[in-house]
Amino acid sequence: MSFAELAAQLAEIGRDCYARGWALGTSGNFSAVVNRDPLRLAITTSGVNKGTLSADEIVEIDQQGKVVAGSGRPSAEASLHLAIARGRGAGAVLHTHSIWSTILSDAATEDGLAVEGYEMLKGLDGVGTHEHREWLPILDNTQDWAAAVPQVEEMLAEQPAAHGFLIRRHGLYTWGRDLAAAKRHVEILEFLFEVMGRKRGTTWQP
Repeated sequence: MSFAELAAQLAEIGRDCYARGWALGTSGNFSAVVNRDPLRLAITTSGVNKGTLSADEIVEIDQQGKVVAGSGRPSAEASLHLAIARGRGAGAVLHTHSIWSTILSDAATEDGLAVEGYEMLKGLDGVGTHEHREWLPILDNTQDWAAAVPQVEEMLAEQPAAHGFLIRRHGLYTWGRDLAAAKRHVEILEFLFEVMGRKRGTTWQP
């Protein structure tokens, strides 16, 4: 797809995530690969409200994170999107700030969150049974993600089967071969986070 087409789709996804409570206010950021070689991403600009996100608030960046098309400053986490696009060969990367991902990433006592036994796991690429154990690594939050890229790249290499990861007290990163797959992964994982969170609040104990 062209940059303009991807920008329009990213804006629609951003508004949808806002409506579902997954990217309220200016939280969250979303990207899609415009070109693989050299790597170019369409990505949301920093500090924009996802509830009113428009295609004009999407810029195109190169593999160093420099804006090559559009107007505005790319997300402060653009380096993470680039690292995931390179390390996973992803066609799109979506980052949400939902209540449940924030709570579960904060409450986890390990360096990751296990999700297993749920039928909805079959919506993840390559998963064909509910008897799947999805391990989502949890990284500590930082305000300097460019400096943390080596840590993220190492984590991606060590967890090749993971469909996403969490940032503690922050939110979810997931990806897919294209925007449709990445959006499906967001929907699947956010559903499972809410199930686990609600269950924990009633009878389930870690």
